[in-house]
Amino acid sequence: MGDAHEERKQQVTTNPGDGLTSRVLAWAERCPDAVAVVDGADRVSYAQLAQRSARLQQALDETGVRPGTLVGLRLRRGADVLVAILGILRHGCAYLPVDPDYPTARQDYLLRDSGVGRIVEHDPDRALAVNPTAAGGEGRRVPVDTAYVIYTSGSTGEPKGVVVGRRQVSALMRATETVFDFGPDDVWSLFHSHSFDFSVWEIWGALWFGGRVVVIPSDCTWDPAALTAVLDREQVSVLSQVPTSFGYLRRHVDAEPTTLPQLRYVVLGGEPVNLTDVRLWAESGCAPQARLVNMYGITETTVHVTVQDLAAEPPAGPAGTTPIGVPLPHLRVRLLDEGLQPVPAGTPGELVVSGEGVAEGYLGRPELTVQRFVRLPDEDGPAYRSGDWAIADQDGALHFLGRRDGQVQVRGFRIEPGEVAAALSEHPGIAACEVTTPVNPLGETILVAHCLPRGNIVPSPAELRRHATLHLPRHLVPARFVTHTQFPLTAHGKVDRQALDTPRSTT
Repeated sequence: MGDAHEERKQQVTTNPGDGLTSRVLAWAERCPDAVAVVDGADRVSYAQLAQRSARLQQALDETGVRPGTLVGLRLRRGADVLVAILGILRHGCAYLPVDPDYPTARQDYLLRDSGVGRIVEHDPDRALAVNPTAAGGEGRRVPVDTAYVIYTSGSTGEPKGVVVGRRQVSALMRATETVFDFGPDDVWSLFHSHSFDFSVWEIWGALWFGGRVVVIPSDCTWDPAALTAVLDREQVSVLSQVPTSFGYLRRHVDAEPTTLPQLRYVVLGGEPVNLTDVRLWAESGCAPQARLVNMYGITETTVHVTVQDLAAEPPAGPAGTTPIGVPLPHLRVRLLDEGLQPVPAGTPGELVVSGEGVAEGYLGRPELTVQRFVRLPDEDGPAYRSGDWAIADQDGALHFLGRRDGQVQVRGFRIEPGEVAAALSEHPGIAACEVTTPVNPLGETILVAHCLPRGNIVPSPAELRRHATLHLPRHLVPARFVTHTQFPLTAHGKVDRQALDTPRSTT
């Protein structure tokens, strides 16, 4: 890295302040002209980021938003997302991301369940505005340290909000200082929606270290050719990907040889990594300086939990497992049984996470919080029961086995098939619905909805898809819809989910 940038990094590191906002403002003071955010032709310096977020902070104050409340954030990806997040945090509030591309019903649910009274969105002139929600009023109060609330899928059909504090995000960033060598010269991709907590890593990873955030246009996230063009043009050095998206990128690199010599890190997370894609990427030589890293994580434990370097041959685990490595320095991971007792060496157990990254709990769900955020005898704070199953090898490295329940990961999102089934069951022509998660020929997990008609009129797949898109965000809409005259049953009279995807069970 350049000497000037290294000197600035040392200046900020020696006096980082106590919070996320003070860290960014320190960079704005020391290197005001350095570019903080690139959004197409818009290049926002650290000074401009500080100034624009201060204006939003003032607008929040003038519209009566009290510090310590939850504020909605309904913006499409762009530089204003970072301005809004920083402005909301500077006002002493927390943000609730509401993706404007979500169906109206989903947006309304998030605002209603969260109790948000004010929301930041664009006015007709594309300026940031603070508007009242349908609920209005002061809005829900949250713990004073809260940074954000992100909703995750729920098995009952109702998503649940995870309350994450600023100190948890700061702890994640401090932990990365001992694992990576990020710095002011790094250019980070903002590939993911701010409604997905992988974005927290991308945004604060850059701003914490005085680097640059490049907003990846939404159409580029589905077009690997367009993505590589942006990565090359903006000289991105830290790229974050869910393995499915990385697979598209890897296949594009194979089909159209590309070189990305500036890439220093490719961080994979959100779903099990495909080691074949990792190997073929390395063999392609498209990014010879890039270190590939697998980072297992959970929204409830602030984005990332473990780290596994994939540059060398990863440690082999039992067949069908994914190497996820060792805990980050600020966390402790244990494999426990149903009674929360340690399992014997070499035995599968539930991943239970404790330490500085564990979230505050679920918004307005005290019973669920008690169930999942448990107290262990040798811990001062709560430990999170992940519901994920893993096994440790003889060196202590962890290997992911899968979920203990029916939750799955699709394109990085944790999904409860029960939530999808509940939404489709509300269609007047559907008597019952089961959702399966087969793997397609590309090795990707997909959602398939199996429906029993209520009467003689059978809803078409197009009609069911329309219904799903009206009630569910895009990542929860099934890839296929299949109608059955009856569901296949096991010998015990339960729905035979494995047989649902066989052709003979369909009409």
